[in-house]
Amino acid sequence: MTGLARPGSAARGGGSTKESSLTLERGLALLQAVADAEAEAPSISELAAAIGASRAAVYRLLVPLQARGLVRREGSRVRLGLGVLSLAAKVLPQLRFAALPALRALAEQVGATAHLTVADGNEAQAVAVVEPSWTAYHVAYRVGTRHALNRGAAGRAIGLPADGPPWVVTSGELQAGAHGVAAPVRGVPGIRASVGVVAMEPLDVDAVGPRVVQAAAVVADALR
Repeated sequence: MTGLARPGSAARGGGSTKESSLTLERGLALLQAVADAEAEAPSISELAAAIGASRAAVYRLLVPLQARGLVRREGSRVRLGLGVLSLAAKVLPQLRFAALPALRALAEQVGATAHLTVADGNEAQAVAVVEPSWTAYHVAYRVGTRHALNRGAAGRAIGLPADGPPWVVTSGELQAGAHGVAAPVRGVPGIRASVGVVAMEPLDVDAVGPRVVQAAAVVADALR
């Protein structure tokens, strides 16, 4: 008779799914353990201890990671592979694409250049910029621009504590005569970022600040 599941088939399917999920989790944990090694590349034994698995399990988990170039073995030691760089290169375009609608709306509302900035080590880098379409003049801000995290509204906002002020206001820290307002992008694992606006004249902070915070929240939702 067709259309009837055999006894135990559902259970076996559920077990298979659970096993696959566990394998994926261990594979990701292994990749993270390799990435977290700060000095000498970790050995198979060290990786096994780090993820709570046997050496044999580590060898099995390494096979697909090696096939995709995410790790490479040097004898008994394991390093990150160049495939990680290929994945990393795709991050910024995806961030930019996800953030552009919110940045465009913010730029049009405020009449100032809007930007998404991410932390890269001790520097802040602009990864997406939108200029307003209706203003007589505005700041031209290039994608890829970098500055110290402790300077400028965009950099300072990235470091705001959760119980701190909702936004940061600066004037002339990066460019004489430039005024900025920025708010942190919160709740996106692995990303330290801010959304902000910059103008060549003082901004109405009471009006602009909440809009920047709202735009940062919209960007966070888009990135989750």
